[in-house]
Amino acid sequence: QVRLVESGGGLVQPGGSLSLSCAASGRTFSSFVMAWFRQGPGNEREIVATVTWSGGRTYYAESVKGRFTISRDNVENTVSLQMNSLKPENTAVYYCAARYYGHSTSRYDYAYWGQGTQVTVSS
Repeated sequence: QVRLVESGGGLVQPGGSLSLSCAASGRTFSSFVMAWFRQGPGNEREIVATVTWSGGRTYYAESVKGRFTISRDNVENTVSLQMNSLKPENTAVYYCAARYYGHSTSRYDYAYWGQGTQVTVSS
């Protein structure tokens, strides 16, 4: 079993920054492709960013490119999401997710999920 626990959400003003962290336990973390998804009010859960097991390849949703950065630490078993220049439309619950065997942007391909952390961007 894999356990994922997110932290770092909160309230931030437009233009501000937040850093989310996800701590993983239970299986060999370095074997997983890791991802961040988000689900805003009334919306479906959507991909934000992914990172391969080595950290050498990343993917970003078009709406966050240049503002968000995903990274991972296979020693500390964590994956992070640095979010800069935040906008009100980035308000959502952010979820950390993990899967074996290959990159995917589909939420249906991720077997392991954290409980989510709320990010609210508002003045």
